[in-house]
Amino acid sequence: MTAPAAAALTQAHGLDLLREMMRIRAFEDRCYQLYGQMKIRGFLHLYNGEEAIAAGALSALRAEDAIVATYREHGHALARGIPMNKVMAELFGKQTGCSGGRGGSMHLFDVARKFYGGNAIVAGGLPIAVGLALAQRLRGEAALTACFFGDGAVAEGEFHESLNLAALWKLPVLFLCENNLYAMGTALDRAQAETDIRARAAAYRIDAAAVDAMDVLAVEAAVAHAAQAIRGGGGPAFLEMRTYRFRAHSMFDPQLYRDRAEVEAWQKKGPIITLTTRLKAQGLMSEADYQRLERECNTEVDSAVQFAERSPWEPVSDLERYVYAERRA
Repeated sequence: MTAPAAAALTQAHGLDLLREMMRIRAFEDRCYQLYGQMKIRGFLHLYNGEEAIAAGALSALRAEDAIVATYREHGHALARGIPMNKVMAELFGKQTGCSGGRGGSMHLFDVARKFYGGNAIVAGGLPIAVGLALAQRLRGEAALTACFFGDGAVAEGEFHESLNLAALWKLPVLFLCENNLYAMGTALDRAQAETDIRARAAAYRIDAAAVDAMDVLAVEAAVAHAAQAIRGGGGPAFLEMRTYRFRAHSMFDPQLYRDRAEVEAWQKKGPIITLTTRLKAQGLMSEADYQRLERECNTEVDSAVQFAERSPWEPVSDLERYVYAERRA
């Protein structure tokens, strides 16, 4: 599969995509600050640099499609439409969070929006996605399941088992590999003999393509094209999203495995800069427009922080709730 060219860009759509990426970036930057203030605890994996994948992919998918994310999932959740208030409250561990304050950064969940969670286990979401797609097939639904995961997941057994079953049964799964070149602190070429990840998918006879994932329009076009083929009964598809994360793997990562110059070089071609430059060059956005979007995103984040801080903690009396599934009435 060759990634298709992006459609002609309109002002409204371009600004919508830019707004989505900017609100994700603003959210992540604030989370970084809040972690330093010890208002967010536990593991925290930020999405800076990879915003084009969430914004572009979720723009091309439908509300009835199921979404399975990885532990670096804030961007996916926000782009899917989970209110920022609920995401921030979840990171604070508050009862008003989208997972009741029990999931935290790595386990956001919203069944009403068919967002079936992040997963703290590397490659852990892949078998779940295959199961959801099998259920969609058995129910005769026209929906598909989109599964996000990192390049480190391709070394896990679940990756191969999931791709094999999806291909064998021609399930409606869209595999979206976010290849940011590092599995935690290990460079791709130090861990993988075959660094062309799409080639691994092709080995299972799955239609696969590589995408410049610093370009939100390229992501959107590739996902729309793959989704259309899946809905038409073509079986699973695989997109290797070639991207780069600007921040550390997690808040506990000293980043001794890469040079600052490498990070700065990638930042200059980041997804927000790339789209902003294109919109301005085509006369579709002014600097005033950009500043307005920036203010709106910061205001939304401020409101989410205030909501999280005001929200209640779960009462101690509920400590043993949900250890087992509660009985239906």
